[in-house]
Amino acid sequence: MTLKRSQFSWPLATCFAFLLTSHLAAQTHPDVNQIIARSVAANQADFKAADHFNWKERDLTSDGYKTYQATMIDGTPYNRLIAENGKPLSAQREQEEMQKQRQEAEKRRAESPQARRERIDKYEEGRRHDNNMMEQLTKAFNFKIVGAKKVRGFQVWVLKATPRPGYKPPNLDAQVLPGMQGELWIDQKTYQWVHVHATVMRPVSIEGFLAQVEPGTEFDLQNAPVPGGTWQPSHFSTKSKAKVLFVFGHNSQEDDTYWDYKPAK
Repeated sequence: MTLKRSQFSWPLATCFAFLLTSHLAAQTHPDVNQIIARSVAANQADFKAADHFNWKERDLTSDGYKTYQATMIDGTPYNRLIAENGKPLSAQREQEEMQKQRQEAEKRRAESPQARRERIDKYEEGRRHDNNMMEQLTKAFNFKIVGAKKVRGFQVWVLKATPRPGYKPPNLDAQVLPGMQGELWIDQKTYQWVHVHATVMRPVSIEGFLAQVEPGTEFDLQNAPVPGGTWQPSHFSTKSKAKVLFVFGHNSQEDDTYWDYKPAK
C-alpha cells in the first residue's frame, strides 16, 4: 500500500506541534517551588554582598526628601547629606557635611574593640531583621504562577501569593503576614526578585501590643542589578495603618530610593 504525502504529514505535524507546545509550556511555567527555592538562594547571595557597596539614597522625611551618600566606614555605613528636596547643598553646607563625615571616620578609627563590635552588631542586627522578614515571605505564603511579562526590561514570572494555612509567625515582625496577600515578580534568567508587593487584606492583632494592623497597610520592594553580578534594592516603600489600643488610629509612611551602587574601598 502506498501512502500519499497528505495522509501521513498531517498526523506527524500534529504530533510535532503538540510536543513543541508542551515543551514551551514547561519552559514558561516551571515548578513554582523550584522558582522560589532558587530565588531564596539568589537573595542570600545579595544579602552577603550588600555591605561591600557604597550607594546614594533618597528618603522621605517629615521635611520632604533628603538625599544621602552612603559610605561604608569601618564596617557600617555613614550617610552624608548631599541634597534636600532635589536641590544640592550650598558650598558651605557641603563642606560642613564633609567635615562631619571626617570626624565620624576618626571617631570610628579611635573606638575600642568592644565599641566597634557593638556598633557593627547593631547594624548587622538590622540587616538580619530585614533579611529574615524577606525569608518569611516564602514560608508564610503559597505561590502560584499566574503569568509572565516584561518589567523594566526583565522577563519575569508573575507569582500570586496567598496566606499559607497553618503558618505560625516565628516573631513579632512576621505576625502581620497571615493577613496579607500579594505578588512576587521573579526574573526568569537570574531568579532575582524584581518586584515584591504585599497588602494587608484583613485586620491583624499584634500579640504583646494593644495594636491592630488595618487593611490598606502595604509594602513594595524593587531590586535591580549592580556591579559584581548581585542585585540590591532600588526602591522600598511602606504605608501602614494601625489602631493603637484598638481605638486610636496611627498611620505612617516610608519611601526610599537607592542607586549608584559602587564597590566600597
